[in-house]
Amino acid sequence: MTQSTYTVTGMTCGHCVSSVTEEVQEIRGVSEVAVDLPTGVVTITSAEALDDDAVRAAVEEAGYQLA
Repeated sequence: MTQSTYTVTGMTCGHCVSSVTEEVQEIRGVSEVAVDLPTGVVTITSAEALDDDAVRAAVEEAGYQLA
């Protein structure tokens, strides 16, 4: 298992957290997504190292940006 941490900008509410979580969970190999709304930190647990471009694409699909 691997843990990766990213900072997402633009999230302001629980719906934002849900949107980001749902999109990131679609990435192959992701087993857990934890979002800290006040800091924007997203911690992703996955079977192997993630492709940063895949994470960026998922976050952008949810309507937000990686910092």
